[in-house]
Amino acid sequence: LIDRSINQSPQYFSMVRILLSRRSSTSLIALALVGRSQAFSILGSQLAVRQTSSFASRNRNRNMASSSDTSDTQNNNKRVLVPIGDGSEEIETTCITDTLTRFGADVTIASVMPAAADGNTNNALVCTMSRGCKIMADMSIDDDSTSSEWDLIALPGGMPGAEHLRDSKTLTTLLQTQHDAGKMIGAICASPAVVLAANGILTKDDNATCYPAPPFRAALSNPSNDKVVVTGHLITSQGPGTSLEFALMLGEKLYGKEKADQVAAEMLVER
Repeated sequence: LIDRSINQSPQYFSMVRILLSRRSSTSLIALALVGRSQAFSILGSQLAVRQTSSFASRNRNRNMASSSDTSDTQNNNKRVLVPIGDGSEEIETTCITDTLTRFGADVTIASVMPAAADGNTNNALVCTMSRGCKIMADMSIDDDSTSSEWDLIALPGGMPGAEHLRDSKTLTTLLQTQHDAGKMIGAICASPAVVLAANGILTKDDNATCYPAPPFRAALSNPSNDKVVVTGHLITSQGPGTSLEFALMLGEKLYGKEKADQVAAEMLVER
């Protein structure tokens, strides 16, 4: 369980809980509870959390049953890595993870933050995102190895989150291995410029898009104004407002347009 923020003033209480299950491809549910009443006490909030957890469990079980009915074996084997760090963009992270889970992908969130001096990785797993949300990763990026195979590595943006992704030697190795194999890499917001271009994965021949700030666009050889750009196995997008379109395109490249249109319709998205 991850708390977004708790303001215990009697005038205002805000909490976002993100529930993660490592045993299911339907691994992420985000729920927000907001109240503005003096009568909404901390005891009441604890009851609300228990009710939220119960709802999440029921919803996850329903999604698992639905997934087993509609996803074939190949779909269930799609493995997606979503690296994050302190300062990563939470809308993009959640949208990528949630949407691809709906396709039936096995999504793993990995923190690139270093372990404590004593070797304790627990704190490194909890990343404080760009707007203050806290998300607990499934694992440290250093728990992975270069022999791991991913159908997709999808990078959220946000600053300084993208810089943390860029500076991770393990992630850089994984990205280069993925790129050399011609396997899918997605990047959104600052990450196309800060991570992919900086590591030579985006070259002068590649069309790409990113967050439309001059320093980021200047890092791309062929910057595009499109919301989502597909160049071979590289897929890039602009930012929080385009993250759903981006995530659906990632799903389309993994599962096909028919499945993407089905998921979009279930999410009430026109495409």
